[in-house]
Amino acid sequence: MASSSNNKKTSIRRLTASLCQKPLLSCRQTLSIMVITGFMFNYMLRVNITIALVDMVYNSSAINNNTTQINSTIDTQNITIPSNKFNWDKYATGHIIGSFFWGYILTELPGGRLSEIIGARKVFGIGMVLASIITLLMPISCQAGYVLVSVLRALVGFCLGATFPATPPLAARWIPPLERSKFMSNLLASALGAAITMPVCGYLIANIGWESVFYVTGTVGLLWSICWFVLVYDSPAQHPRISIEERQEIESKINESLGNTTKPKNVPWRQLFTSLPVWSIVVAHTCSVFGYFTLVNQMPTFMNDVYNVSIKKNGFFSSFPYFGKYAMAVISSWFADYLRQKGRYSTTAIRKAFTLFAIFVPGILMGIQAIWHINVSFSVAIFTLTLFANGGVVGGYFSNGLDIAPNFSGTIMGIANTFSSLGGWLSAAVVAIITKHDNSIEQWSYIFWMLVAVYTFGAAFYTIFGTGELQNWNSNKPTNPNKITEMQPLNKTKENIVA
Repeated sequence: MASSSNNKKTSIRRLTASLCQKPLLSCRQTLSIMVITGFMFNYMLRVNITIALVDMVYNSSAINNNTTQINSTIDTQNITIPSNKFNWDKYATGHIIGSFFWGYILTELPGGRLSEIIGARKVFGIGMVLASIITLLMPISCQAGYVLVSVLRALVGFCLGATFPATPPLAARWIPPLERSKFMSNLLASALGAAITMPVCGYLIANIGWESVFYVTGTVGLLWSICWFVLVYDSPAQHPRISIEERQEIESKINESLGNTTKPKNVPWRQLFTSLPVWSIVVAHTCSVFGYFTLVNQMPTFMNDVYNVSIKKNGFFSSFPYFGKYAMAVISSWFADYLRQKGRYSTTAIRKAFTLFAIFVPGILMGIQAIWHINVSFSVAIFTLTLFANGGVVGGYFSNGLDIAPNFSGTIMGIANTFSSLGGWLSAAVVAIITKHDNSIEQWSYIFWMLVAVYTFGAAFYTIFGTGELQNWNSNKPTNPNKITEMQPLNKTKENIVA
């Protein structure tokens, strides 16, 4: 009996030691999980108000239409409105949605550059903390009017603006070059976050009230932020729990791709701003995101205005396209990295092929929607296919900044997101103007034709000017060929351990 007990204790010790020596998840896997959930919750904080507004607004358009029909004999101010409902018109709701981008645009470029200097851990984490706190304050601020709500939404945008451009510098330090498309697909978990947020918010609104949307999403954002600061570090060299083997594998592959070069101390702004490959990314991203934001922000309103879909079904139907986009993001990222590893096609050909599919096909689908728009099921199918195809950008231009200039990938993403943010604000403003007095399907068709033109231009520009070649201004050739690179101290650490 004693011998059996000792054997069991020995087995338990061995199992415990094995688990301690080899964690269930590598640091890279943990990083990927945190980035996936981070962008899910990032978009949760971003799109929560688009579905909440459907219930927050007291059918102001219907009131305005009725008063017009009876020659304004009814005073809308004498109509009793519930205390948690607001008589905001299309201008007000469009202003609330569009104001996010005024703050968002201010931190895109600074956020990307700041992440290259102080690290993405602080930039991403602090942005999420502040955005979550502001979200918790949203229900109280609504009582003061749409102007204050717009200001707070601009602040949320300001806090979240740096999160996207913060991620490429993280990938440049953690992910080997031939695996970066797969890692960049994690950013499009934002679509998955929107897909989950829509039906969950619809359920919360139908059963508790629209205020619960902001309390739940804000709390989730704060809890995630705590996990981020505990589990994520800016580089393998800074991570206190990484194994020597994993760190050596990551750093050796990254150093091999960079060759005998060093990172410039300053950003080569002139070469960057005159680079057609950079502008091809910026234009493609701006056009793609313009279409994406138009669908993301306006879909609940479209479903309500045109098809009179209930709030619960609205959230359910609106979630379909996001699942499609994330599914294609994962598929395209794996396929793009597979093709690059095989070496049969150049990186340039792969990036252009995926970009053409991801941006031009949505343009065709928007044309179909503008012409036919048969019923709600048809529209949901078109929107789902549109965002499904658009998810292919991860295999295309979306990962291209890490190909042409990994040292300044955050800056490139910041520039691209700055212009795309202008497009997001412009999208909300244009839709509000077109549908302010007439929200019929005919008016919405003008919006769909606009998307056809935007998507087509973006696909054509990148196909002509895009490339996958590393740019000369990305790095400097060292005068001393034996100079130790930034990531090489690992060898010294190993020697010390052996000694």
